[in-house]
Amino acid sequence: MSEHVPVLLAEVIEALSPRDGAHYIDGTFGGGGYARAILETSKCRVLGIDRDPAALARGRLMALSYEGRLKLALGRYSEMDRILADTGESATDGVVLDLGVSSFQLDEAARGFSFRFDGPLDMRMSLEGPSAADVVNTMDEAELARIIATLGEERFARRVARAIIAARPLSRTQELADVVAKALGPAALRHPIHPATRTFQALRLYVNDELGELTRGLEAAERVLRARGRLVVVAFHSLEDRIVKQFLTQRSSAKPQGSRHLPEDRSQRRQTFGLLTNRPRTPGDAELARNPRARSAKLRVAERTAVPLAA
Repeated sequence: MSEHVPVLLAEVIEALSPRDGAHYIDGTFGGGGYARAILETSKCRVLGIDRDPAALARGRLMALSYEGRLKLALGRYSEMDRILADTGESATDGVVLDLGVSSFQLDEAARGFSFRFDGPLDMRMSLEGPSAADVVNTMDEAELARIIATLGEERFARRVARAIIAARPLSRTQELADVVAKALGPAALRHPIHPATRTFQALRLYVNDELGELTRGLEAAERVLRARGRLVVVAFHSLEDRIVKQFLTQRSSAKPQGSRHLPEDRSQRRQTFGLLTNRPRTPGDAELARNPRARSAKLRVAERTAVPLAA
């Protein structure tokens, strides 16, 4: 199994600027790379959240090294305000979100996230709820095509969905990858990206409601951050990055009044964040040489203002 390599680690720590006595949330604990770096940088406290029980199992030994400064919680980062309150804290000085699937999940065949290894068609981060196999074996063709097109950005989603329907039941990752590759034809196999990549991405995002989780998680971070607290987000594809960009743009801009005939909606003009990155930061050549999985990463950073949320 590959070691998990935190992407843009130096840039994340620089953006977060951990300080002694402060509190931080690593909302996607995963391999613990960001949490460890935060704890090593300052005498602070970190709350690590992950919905994957395996991630927390790995983190328990790590927590022993920090003498109570690292607390771990099983759950979704969209629930970070409730989880934070359960630990006895009322607010935090920084939130880090590293979106998508971890190296541990990708490299473990039994989790079914990757077609590089044959395994059960699962893809559930929390190990609960419907699996990817449940989706491909029960969903109708039109809905399956819609998911593959919107979440996978697959141009030939209808063709792929039709092939999946014809081949089911499907229970293994390699089965699904072969069906998609055959549906897209020999030309797709000559592309540097495997033809099943977009379909696997779509199913993973759907099974785990990752985009919905991201939207709710950004709103939760807005609620728990103290004034001058930092929100640091690493996204790996355009759908995620678009949500982060739109959220931060909306929260950092005073919107013009929608119509001169309507009363001003002041709740829409609250600037709860100030942007610290107008353009996303991306990995340099040296990092890409060490870790090719970093190639699509984009880092966005914002600082919480003292403006309260609208009632």
